[in-house]
Amino acid sequence: MSLSPGRVCMSMTLAVLGPFMTTDLWTAGAAEPVAAIEQGNVDTKLKSYGKVSGVSGTINSIGSDTLNNLITLWAEGFRKQYPNVKIQVEGKGSSTAPPALIENTAQLGPMSRTMKSSEIDAFETKFGYPPTAYPVAVDALALFVNKDNPIKGLTVAEADALFSKSRRQGHAVDLNKWGQLGLTGDWAAAPVSLYGRNSASGTYGFFKEHTLKNGDFKDQVKEQPGSASVVQGISEDRYGIGYSGIGYSTSGVNMLPLAVKPGQPFIEPTQANTRNGTYPLWRYLYIYVNQAPGKPLSPIVKEFLAYVYSREGQSDVLRDGYFPVDATLAEKQLSQIR
Repeated sequence: MSLSPGRVCMSMTLAVLGPFMTTDLWTAGAAEPVAAIEQGNVDTKLKSYGKVSGVSGTINSIGSDTLNNLITLWAEGFRKQYPNVKIQVEGKGSSTAPPALIENTAQLGPMSRTMKSSEIDAFETKFGYPPTAYPVAVDALALFVNKDNPIKGLTVAEADALFSKSRRQGHAVDLNKWGQLGLTGDWAAAPVSLYGRNSASGTYGFFKEHTLKNGDFKDQVKEQPGSASVVQGISEDRYGIGYSGIGYSTSGVNMLPLAVKPGQPFIEPTQANTRNGTYPLWRYLYIYVNQAPGKPLSPIVKEFLAYVYSREGQSDVLRDGYFPVDATLAEKQLSQIR
């Protein structure tokens, strides 16, 4: 799978803390990542952030739950530079970002997917130009199982047959027992317990498009309001399996490597494997903004994005369990911001 990292203008809640937070309320540890941090690195060519004068006011961010922790980490770092700035973060799903930008209730619209053509059309109808997307991090969408589950990996077709009643990836039979995937003993007859997101989520849409080929989810999928809830549910359910961004991995779950086709090797969701495209379920994470052609962004939004693309901002990406963008992409995006 390849994704363009440019300014996308085309179709392509934390369970513990709740979906709304300010940087004054956030505390670490709600969904502490444990797996991806050891596998990534920050490009040493990224520049450190330099504080400027004239930055004040409030930033409202409404959108992706997947990006909720990361936006909050960026807000914490940004407020160390500008203590008088107030930042409010609300993460209820990527589909809440476009209307928030259209209605001017948010300056930042984090999304774990690109906007749909209908969302772009609605924005253009209001403003006369499309929204601007900034790719701010790289995520590998992972399949998680309970830490006690002995399964070693899945093919994409098997994942489709587990979650979809359409089976558009071509698997011959429905999969609903762990024994069908080669597990033995007490696992053989155990039913598969499915966890996922709701339709407001960009993660839901990405998994549906790239794993299910836009087929229908099974009715048995237990839809959760946020990524942390998915992972928590699996950690408490011996027979559970679900999908989420790698940033929400915990010690109670295992991430499964994936094979694109039967007989091919299982590929781990690492930074190297997302960069070379061998891991099949990777994506950019975006911040959408209302950036009128030929007009500058407000100082507070401009500097927040500049912080995001700094060495400090991309170190926060790694801290949250995702993969940083490289210096080349960061410089390209900074040139658009300026």
